[in-house]
Amino acid sequence: MVLSRHVDPEEVVSHLQGARTSNNKTKLSHLTPYDTPYASQVEIPKYRLPDDGAPADTVYAMIRDELDLDGRPNLNLASFVNTYVDDNSQKIMAENVAKNLADNDEYPAMLAMSQRCVSILANLWRVNKGENAIGSPTVGSSEAIHLGGLAMKRRWQERRWAEGKDAYKPNILMGSNAQVALEKFARYFDVEARILPVSAKSNFCLDPDLVRQNIDENTIGVFAILGSTYTGHYEPVEEVSRILDEFQNMTGIDIPIHVDAASGGFVAPFTHAGAGQRWNFELPRVKSINTSGHKFGLSCAGVGWIIWRDESYLPQHLIFKLHYLGGTEESYTLNFSRPGAQVIVQYYNLIHLGFSGYREIMENCLVNARLLSNSLEATKWYTCVSAIHRCTEAAPAGVAQKVKNTVESTVSGGGKEQQQQDGNGETSAAYVAGLPVVSFRLTDEFKREFAHIKQETVSLLLRARGWIIPNYALPPGEDGTEILRVVVRESMSFDLLDRLVTDIVQVTEKLIDNDEVDLSILHKQRKEPAAKTDSGKKAQGGVAKDAEQRALNVGKNASRMAEGIHRSVC
Repeated sequence: MVLSRHVDPEEVVSHLQGARTSNNKTKLSHLTPYDTPYASQVEIPKYRLPDDGAPADTVYAMIRDELDLDGRPNLNLASFVNTYVDDNSQKIMAENVAKNLADNDEYPAMLAMSQRCVSILANLWRVNKGENAIGSPTVGSSEAIHLGGLAMKRRWQERRWAEGKDAYKPNILMGSNAQVALEKFARYFDVEARILPVSAKSNFCLDPDLVRQNIDENTIGVFAILGSTYTGHYEPVEEVSRILDEFQNMTGIDIPIHVDAASGGFVAPFTHAGAGQRWNFELPRVKSINTSGHKFGLSCAGVGWIIWRDESYLPQHLIFKLHYLGGTEESYTLNFSRPGAQVIVQYYNLIHLGFSGYREIMENCLVNARLLSNSLEATKWYTCVSAIHRCTEAAPAGVAQKVKNTVESTVSGGGKEQQQQDGNGETSAAYVAGLPVVSFRLTDEFKREFAHIKQETVSLLLRARGWIIPNYALPPGEDGTEILRVVVRESMSFDLLDRLVTDIVQVTEKLIDNDEVDLSILHKQRKEPAAKTDSGKKAQGGVAKDAEQRALNVGKNASRMAEGIHRSVC
């Protein structure tokens, strides 16, 4: 949520309408919003409270029309937030939209579902037997991160006071790839943020060697991110834990880890690849974990979760006992009143999908992300900074060749059979662990040959076709490199993937063929003829295979693109 500044309505109206003023009045009775003076003659104030109000359906039409200017959520590939809500979830939302999560005594069933979600997540993240895990729903991961950081700060202060030492200079470590919520915690709660530079060597994530060099007696904890928003890489939580173990053995100082699993908390537990190493409560040094239910948890925007492995890690001084509306509740949140329907939808998803359902969805997302990654690299125009399509060193022999064959094969014959076999038998276990995120950039060779093409323009032209794909710099220290990023969510179908690859290829072709890059190129787009397909014979993966093959053909002819010879990509 960005800060909003006051707008002077008189200045806006004067700018838009000049000296014209409208004193027209109209009656509230009408047939439709568009056959009355409201359609063209009567101004409805937007920055001040209207004197008389306006008819409900007129205001509805006005708001609906303005919202049509928004991007389409399903084509918003920039966002990690879930944009698909099934019919039952929508009904649950509508039926419970008026329930306040703070009114626990009034809505005991909703409270019980919230408590069950905490237990489900604690078990999913491998809390140990005998530990009394405790947690809370939050508005999102931002609030959850603040709560986790505040608990670490207070535990550090209490230990320092008990030792007779000052507690005035706390610090916390994080990588420069950290989402802004982590930095906000440090600034808002007066903690020095030691933001460690990232590099290609550390996969643009937290570098364990730099953690070793920057911890001291004033370090309240380390933020480790399970799923970088830049490239989808998981940070090496277990490696950082070993370094903190060594530090404690030498100094006696116990430094905890809070895992920001905003996205990965609902991905790593379900995929065959896991997180590549331990990251959850299996590591004793991990004291708290947060996640976003409205991301890969598949709930609606407005719900996050934080879990402490044991209630002893949540200082009692931070917990408020509230006697409110006839009941008593314990509260540790930054908000009080907040929507409860999203929590109910979260519980619905957990029970409806179960472990196998979430696994199928997350594995499907990774399959699509790998297809997109391989297709982009097959063009020879793009290279991926993300790594979920790359085979691990421990992958069975022949997997790399199998992947290459899949990309290079045609839809017909053996290629079709290969695709079906891979879809049924291959899992993420053979690949680098990470989020279903595809971060890619123009290759160095491409940029040398077509120096006039700016990567930002690719994002702009894709936006003109409806796709929202951001182009932005890597974290500070590596910000000389820009990436385009696609988040592959549940709603990314094979058909949509085919269209995306085609549009990326077409946009890149257009940029190659136009030395002067300006907005006039938007008027020169060719319409692609509809592809002829035999639905009775084409395998489910055939559409995506077509896209990959087209991308591969482009790559084989990349050197000829400058002469405008190759035209059959679409």
